[in-house]
Amino acid sequence: MKETIRTASLYGTPVSKNLVELIERSADELTNQYLEDVKQHSHLPTYRAFDEKELYKRAYRVYSQLGKWISQETTKEEIKSYWRDLGKQRREEGFPLPEIILSLSMLRRHLWIKVQAEGLLDTALDLYQAMELHNRVVTFFDRAIYYAACGYEDKG
Repeated sequence: MKETIRTASLYGTPVSKNLVELIERSADELTNQYLEDVKQHSHLPTYRAFDEKELYKRAYRVYSQLGKWISQETTKEEIKSYWRDLGKQRREEGFPLPEIILSLSMLRRHLWIKVQAEGLLDTALDLYQAMELHNRVVTFFDRAIYYAACGYEDKG
């Protein structure tokens, strides 16, 4: 039996649903902000030299599918498989592991900058629901980073 990520009430709360939809709807804007950040970041030389269209496509995929990644339909095994494969692919492409980790952290950072900038967190309940979503997103990115690092180091 597959173990699912517990996201009870994620879509039952209007604020959480609105925030996920905002992020997915803003995927293009978020991706472009991320790319600008990559261009300026001295600790990402491999990302800066990588094909910008491909880098856009990869970042866009994360933002546009956030709801899928944190939904209860996505199993831990699916996350593990996808991100391990990604880590292995990045190693084969010549990306150093610290750059991969920094890049994923930057994707997460831009996501929360957008949420905060939208001003959707007016009440204590909104803030509580946003924190619930924040915890789920952080858990997802932590798993993505961990499994990407595992895949990166998997020489087999």
